[in-house]
Amino acid sequence: MLPFVTIAVIILLVAVDQVIKLICLNNLEPIGSISLIKNVLSLTYIENTGAAFGSFHGYTTALSILTTLVLLVGLVYLLSGRVRKKIPYFALTAVFAGGIGNLIDRVFRGYVIDYIEPKFVDFAVFNFADILVTCGAIVLIVYLLYQMFADSRKERKEKSNEQH
Repeated sequence: MLPFVTIAVIILLVAVDQVIKLICLNNLEPIGSISLIKNVLSLTYIENTGAAFGSFHGYTTALSILTTLVLLVGLVYLLSGRVRKKIPYFALTAVFAGGIGNLIDRVFRGYVIDYIEPKFVDFAVFNFADILVTCGAIVLIVYLLYQMFADSRKERKEKSNEQH
């Protein structure tokens, strides 16, 4: 994919994340929480000073520095042209967009705004950027596992053909 298109997609996803968070800050923060589907899903305003899903609470500066370094290295790799397959490329694009969205919050607010609260399960409150990072990472892991098993099968088949 062209670097320009990649950057445009990342900017669009980050903008969506930031607009949602601004809406939550202006409308949800004053009331705290609103139930969307009783006992299933609520919007709950949380100021998260940790990492995804509330882990590493209170390490905002360290997380900001680490995230910046990882994003810079990863973005250079993504834009280098070394990722040629579409699935991992789009997965990494989602991960970077989510990482940048939450990094913006940490740097400019000192915390990440979380607002999606599943009520049907005991789980942390999260946001759109967390969804991008998590879904992108899951897709990438599944893709890499699939490729690993496919390569292993191919090697076994080639060895079997050589022996016959």
